[in-house]
Amino acid sequence: MALRWWWRWRCGASSRPAPPLGSLPRLRPPGHGARGPPGPSAGVCHFTQRSSKLSFPKICNIFWQFHHTSTSHLCSCSETVSDEKYQDPFQLGRKDLKNLYEDIKKELLVSTAELKEMCEYYFDGKGKAFRPMIVVLMARACNIHHNNSREVQASQRSVAIIAEMIHTASLVHDDVIDDANSRRGKMTVNQIWGERKAVLAGDFILSAASVALARIGNTTIISVLTQVIEDLVRGEFLQLGSKENENERFAHYLEKTFKKTASLIANSCKAVSILGCPDPKVHEIAYQYGKNVGIAFQLIDDVLDFTSCADRLGKPAAADLKLGLATGPVLFACQQFPEMNAMIMRRFSKPGDVERARKYVLQSDGVQQTTYLAQRYCHAATREIRKLRPSPEREALVQLTQMVLLRDK
Repeated sequence: MALRWWWRWRCGASSRPAPPLGSLPRLRPPGHGARGPPGPSAGVCHFTQRSSKLSFPKICNIFWQFHHTSTSHLCSCSETVSDEKYQDPFQLGRKDLKNLYEDIKKELLVSTAELKEMCEYYFDGKGKAFRPMIVVLMARACNIHHNNSREVQASQRSVAIIAEMIHTASLVHDDVIDDANSRRGKMTVNQIWGERKAVLAGDFILSAASVALARIGNTTIISVLTQVIEDLVRGEFLQLGSKENENERFAHYLEKTFKKTASLIANSCKAVSILGCPDPKVHEIAYQYGKNVGIAFQLIDDVLDFTSCADRLGKPAAADLKLGLATGPVLFACQQFPEMNAMIMRRFSKPGDVERARKYVLQSDGVQQTTYLAQRYCHAATREIRKLRPSPEREALVQLTQMVLLRDK
């Protein structure tokens, strides 16, 4: 019912509810018996009636190739929903995240007052700490799976802190690259202190995270989490480029999404699983859960860029289009409006491109298709995490996948 309410609220006239997580249909275009958002053709999508090199089945193949894993042989302690009592993920993880931001500030040992203020600017305690929350819940789920311990180790909590520091440093750098003026409802670091100082602040946060990582003293964990930093850089380079071939374009988008967003969650989950359980199969489960949730999170973020108001997002609406980025809703909409290809290749640089592209997206089923794709990734994440032993933490991680789909900012 929650997903039905969400989709009806999001799209208004659409009569087809989004499917529940437990019974997702085969990903398919709404033109095959489904109704998309209201548009010029009374809401009926003609997705398959236009000629295009990139058919929807090919997009499905891209999805499954990208999603391909070797986890089919993994252990499965329980493939069914446990009888564990449901608990709010944020309530369940609150104890382990108490004083999170105070502890992060202790890692930022800065003698210069201005640099200290810049580095602490986003660690104001007003965020939901989504990534640290996933990390501590995964830590407890893996500990319970291994030896029935519900305690988060100090080193596992350090991974949660490091993950939030790496994420925040990437935000500071992204805002410089994008020349952004607002983040989380307030002015960005680069707008207040200037680009040069913002770059240095982001670098300093990364260096402090590296020191905290070295203190864990586990070379495997260091290797896993430094991969995140490499992926962030490679993802940013991917975002600066584009592909002419439509098949390559969608694969390019998914790879960029993984490297810029999902790698941090995937590798952080893997790191705490390594610290809590010696079984490589569990490490793969943790990694795949984080990867799939991370990609779904970004897909929904790309949807919200078209469907949520700026006040809710804490940043300008249609921000990605203004940056010249073709996200999921745009790439799907391009199948119904091939004239968008030229705009994508010139990165929406001509006057009126942004407004026209936004109009095409909202008239197409691009938002709906991107949401379906996010549901598929969340379904894959749920399937992975249920291979662990039943626990409240495991079910909280399942619940988090639904929260990713239902968020509105």
